This record gives sequence, C-alpha cells and structure tokens, in this order.
Amino acid sequence: MKTRPPMPEKPATPLLDRIASPADMRGLSVAEMRQLADELRAETIYSVSKTGGHLGAGLGVVELTVAIHAIFDTPHDKLIWDVSHQCYPHKILTGRRDRMTSIRQKDGLSGFTKRTESPYDPFGAAHSSTSISAALGFAVARDLGGSPENGIGDCIAVIGDGAMSAGMAFEAMNNAGHLNKRLIVVLNDNEMSIAPPVGALSTYLSRLYAGEPFQEFKAAAKGAVRLLPPPFQEGARRAKEMLKGMTVGGTMFEELGFSYVGPIDGHDMDQLAQVLRTVKARATGPVLIHAITRKGKGYRPAEERDDKGHATAKFDVPTGKQHKAPSNAPSYTSVFGKTLTKLGETDDKIVAVTAAMPDGTGVDIFGARFPSRTFDVGIAEQHGVTFSAGLAAGGMRPFCAIYSTFLQRGYDQVVHDVAIQRLPVRFMIDRAGLVGADGATHAGSFDIAYLANLPDFVIMAPSDEAELVNMIETARGIDDRPSAVRYPRGAGVGTEMPETPTALEIGKGRIVAEGKRVAFLSLGPRLTEVHKAAEMLTAKGITPTIADARFAKPLDEDMILKLAREHEVLITIEEGAIGGFGSHVAQLLAENGVFDSGLKFRSMVLPDTFIDQATPDQMYEVAGLTADDMVAKVMSALDISTLGSQRA
Repeated sequence: MKTRPPMPEKPATPLLDRIASPADMRGLSVAEMRQLADELRAETIYSVSKTGGHLGAGLGVVELTVAIHAIFDTPHDKLIWDVSHQCYPHKILTGRRDRMTSIRQKDGLSGFTKRTESPYDPFGAAHSSTSISAALGFAVARDLGGSPENGIGDCIAVIGDGAMSAGMAFEAMNNAGHLNKRLIVVLNDNEMSIAPPVGALSTYLSRLYAGEPFQEFKAAAKGAVRLLPPPFQEGARRAKEMLKGMTVGGTMFEELGFSYVGPIDGHDMDQLAQVLRTVKARATGPVLIHAITRKGKGYRPAEERDDKGHATAKFDVPTGKQHKAPSNAPSYTSVFGKTLTKLGETDDKIVAVTAAMPDGTGVDIFGARFPSRTFDVGIAEQHGVTFSAGLAAGGMRPFCAIYSTFLQRGYDQVVHDVAIQRLPVRFMIDRAGLVGADGATHAGSFDIAYLANLPDFVIMAPSDEAELVNMIETARGIDDRPSAVRYPRGAGVGTEMPETPTALEIGKGRIVAEGKRVAFLSLGPRLTEVHKAAEMLTAKGITPTIADARFAKPLDEDMILKLAREHEVLITIEEGAIGGFGSHVAQLLAENGVFDSGLKFRSMVLPDTFIDQATPDQMYEVAGLTADDMVAKVMSALDISTLGSQRA
C-alpha cells in the first residue's frame, strides 16, 4: 500500500510568483486564470495556517477574485468587498503577499479592507451590507467628475447572500435602480453568512437554483445560456413556453431596476470570465450577477466545519487542527449562554434574540435547549432591536445578544423603540472593550457612552465571570425599563462560579479593598489590572481603596461621594470611550460641589483615537489602561516623582 507523500511546507506557486499586481494578470488565458486560482487558494490556506484569521470566506471567492482583477482595471475600477473578511486572496494579488504573515497583528495588515493600506482598497469595511451603497456613491462621483486626477471606472460591489438580507443593501439597490447608473453588483451566494442564513431571502435564493426551470441571463451575450450549469440549461430553453407570465429567477432584483445575470457557477472560470467580460462590454445601467459559491471551497477541513472555516487560529494544513492555547476559565460568552439556559428552565418568558451570531454570542447554547424561544433574525440589528421591543411589549423577557460594535447599527431603534417606551429589553453586549486582532471596526468602545445618556437605562459591567452570572439574573428581574450588560471577549479570570445566580441591588457597587489617600473606582474587567496596580502602590507605601462600580447607570451615588470625600485622589477606570462612566461620575461630583474641597479626580478611558489591531494586551498598552498606567496616574495626581519616601 502506497503512503501519501508529506505535504510540502509551502506550496509551489510558479504563476502566482509572477503576479506583482493585477496588471500582470490582464493578459492571462482562462486556463492560466484557473491555474492562478488554484495556486492562490493554496497560498491562502498556507498563509492563514501561519497567522490564523478568516479562511472560509476567502476560499469561496478565489475564482471571483482572480476573474475580477484579470478582467477589470483595478484600482481605476473600484472593487468593493462587503464585510471584507474574504479579502485575503485579494490582498495577496494586490502587492501585499509578502506582508500576509503580519495580518491582524500590531503594525501589520488589517484583516479587512482598509483605505490607508492600499489603493486597491477603495473602501474599508468590516461590518456587512455597506458595499452597494459605497459602490453607488463611487458611480455617482464618477459621473459628476469626482477624482479627476485618477478618474473612476467601473464600480463593482461583491456582497454575500447573508449581507444581502440586511435592509441597507435593499435601500442601496432601490436607489441604484432609480438613478440607473452603471453599477455592477456580484451576489456571492454561498448559502450561508457566518451562521446559516435565515429568512425569506435565503429561501428565495435557494429556490432560484434548486428548483426553478427558468434561468437565463439578462444583459449578457447571445447564447449565454450554454454557460449555465447543465441542470439549468434545458429549463432555460423551455422557460418561455412553460412559465410565460410567472414569477421567475431574477424578478425581485429586476423590480428594483437591476438587470439580472445568473445564477452562474462561481468556481467555473469559463463562466466567470465570459459573464464578466460581457457585462463589462455591454452593461449600461445597474447589473446584478448571481454567482453560486462554496464557502471553504477546496480545503476539506474548512468545508466540513459547521462555520466553513469562518475564523480560525493557526492550524496544521494537512489536518486542519487548530493551535489554540487552553484556558482554565470559561469564556464570558459561554457563561452567558449557560446561565441564560439555566434561567430558562424555570422562566418560560425568557426568549433569546441575536443577529446572525448565535455561536459568537452564546445564544446557540440557549437555542439547543429552547429552539422555539430562540430567534436569529439574520444580519438585521435594527430589526432585531425592534423585534425584541415587540416581544417585551407582548409580555416576554427578551435577551437581545449583539456585539457592542454591531449594536451601533441599531441605535435609533434602541432610542426610539426601546428607551422612550421604557420597554424591558435586556441587551447582552458581547465584545465590549478592545477585541484584539479584528481591530478598530470590531472594538466595543462606545456602548457606555451611547447608552448611559438614555433616561432610565440600567447598565452593568461585570468585573469577572461570576459577576456576569449575577448580572444576568439581575437583568432578568428588571421588568419596568431597558437594561444592558456589557462584557468582554475571551476567557474570564478563573474565579469561583456561583451555584445559584443572585440578583444585585440596582445601582449599588461594592468596596473591594479599604485604603487611604487614593481610591480606584473600576467599571468592568479592568478590576484585575487595578489589583495589580494596588499591589505595586502598596509596595511603595500607598495603599489605595478599590471599588467595583458594577453599574454605569444608575450610579451608586452614596458610595462615589463617600470615596470622593474620604480620599485625596479618585480615579475612575473603564474600557470605554470618552463620554462614558467617568463623565457621569464627574457630573455627579460637580453637582455635589465635591471639587470645591480640592479632590483630584482623574478618569482613565480609551483614548480619543481608533486603535488598530494587535493582541488585547498590546492594545491596552496603547490605550494606557495597564497597571503601570494606573500607577503613573496616581503619581501624577499626587505630584510624586518617586514613591519610595511616601507612606500612607
């Protein structure tokens, strides 16, 4: 029996090695484009295996990436990737191949498209459903004479079927159809977003290529039916006789003013090349090309994973086995999912809502036990928030679990549909604070500031995973107003977990350690770093008081005023932007005249800048929220250059 030879460490890529930029691809034959796609797929797998990152989405668009860059004149033609976690092959082809080992690392390449990184990234993205709006903006700018020094050619948006389900995509298509500008939208239909897509749109798209006999190209060359996958060819020929007057493939898009082309096989380079060349040569108004692809295509470990290899740590290429550092502490996400499930056993009013992130938010844990009380609304945060408001108004106890950075997309609904009506929606805000490799687009920097200014909102932040358990129970019992619990990405601190959740008294913090002169008032998981700072200060003769605020709103006014009156220095610490917890504390102190007594108040927050990707520890160093930074803040406030001679 022959044994398989070991896979080479780095794949051979003779054609890819000749490609320094897309200009080098313009004369390639279709056969060479196929070869380049094969090499690009191997290079992408190899690259991500060394760094970790997004894999499955990029593998699904390898052929599309090659075909678009080979046929269109990028960067004169503007190629805009929706979400852009599929952009790794694009980066390899656009002069960044030698920097791929730096992706998602400090001072390295972004894991998404980024305008400041390359002219081939005309529009940055990391959230979904923005590409058509942006591409239409480029198209209108082109026709109005924008960028005269470089000019703007074709505008191409590549958007997935999951992203297409969001309302913003339809708003853009409706506007594009009305304006009738030359615009090319490629619908990358891989039958799933991060989680399997939900809703009527996915059913519609599936029906287009699974059961309908009529599939023909609009605005494509004569005879293009032969480019269709074989199952569709006969149906297309018989369509006019059999289904005259019926609703058929592409009608929905055509009603929005787009010429519909497809569906086509997004991995068949012959089809892609011919269709793209035809559209490039003949399109006059907006065109939608419907391409069927497979997420994780060409790499079996990715294809066989439930999420098709959406995000991965470093891994072994032959097996796909990931190299993840073990953790003895549970993740905050899993603590939420398990705690909510436990509460759901005795409270049948609890329902869970998420926006296309059941795994990422822990809602999948609750959903496995209570499927009829679990709702994934798709990439539709605005709808998810108002849907939750309706559930609350109807007598249920909705827990709406959305990442901090994604909840920004539903802010008007939080204000108008939830807060003004005092509806008891419980927002579970995952990924609060800095998140590491995903960078500024995914950082949960602003939720304290944008929620704490809303009347009657209860906002909690646990210092560890045990506190999270109790805050979930606290939120469950708040039936007269909205509430939110914000917690970070990743593992907890390893504290002992309570057997039974205990509701906290609303708006009451706790004194963790008594000291003198200096008081730290911490909100959230920076409390661990506060303890480190306190140890460093104690060794130098200053023993600070440590308080855990627990609530950003309502504030524990009695505790805060007591801390302010009994200490020379009061320092607030939070993983949030300017305008959050510290600002509310300052307002309280000012209203009560505490500053008149000479209190030295300092607020440690995230800096007034967007912090690029790095490890979380590196990001907090940049943010100035480490124990060393806290010690330095105390020294500055006390006007002490050295602490050795100072005694508490």
